[in-house]
Amino acid sequence: MAKITPCLWYDGTAEEAARFYVTLLPDSRVERVVQAPSDNPSNLEGSTLMVEFTLAGMRFVGLNGGPQFPFTEAVSFQIETEDQAETDRLSDALTADGGAQGSCGWLKDRWGVSWQIIPRRLPELLASPDRNAARRVSLAMLQMHRIDINALEAAAREPAAS
Repeated sequence: MAKITPCLWYDGTAEEAARFYVTLLPDSRVERVVQAPSDNPSNLEGSTLMVEFTLAGMRFVGLNGGPQFPFTEAVSFQIETEDQAETDRLSDALTADGGAQGSCGWLKDRWGVSWQIIPRRLPELLASPDRNAARRVSLAMLQMHRIDINALEAAAREPAAS
């Protein structure tokens, strides 16, 4: 068990979010739902206080803490994808029902949590020993919302300007 567990603060929707997230990736499950043992400033007795869940093997806690602290882009979760199909599936799922696609593979889900959907190939291309190819890939990525692996590969292959 990890000694550090990210705790995500929700405004009453922690269980809904956790149950959705665990459908997206293998080795994911809701571990435990804890009801508030008494009324508190953010919850009524018996309502969901917190949810412990595992997402792709990593443990999380969702806490229904109230509206005081909304999510920001200062914290995001990066998912490394194997191919364009997985990139598209996760981007579509996370932006559905009120989420929004951002730039360079970033997006927000319907609860305001920020995610980076990054194909494994992107960091490989950015780390290319051909620094001109890496620069072209970087410039291409900066023009994208959802990452397009074929477009990155094309940018990497583009001949140098003479």
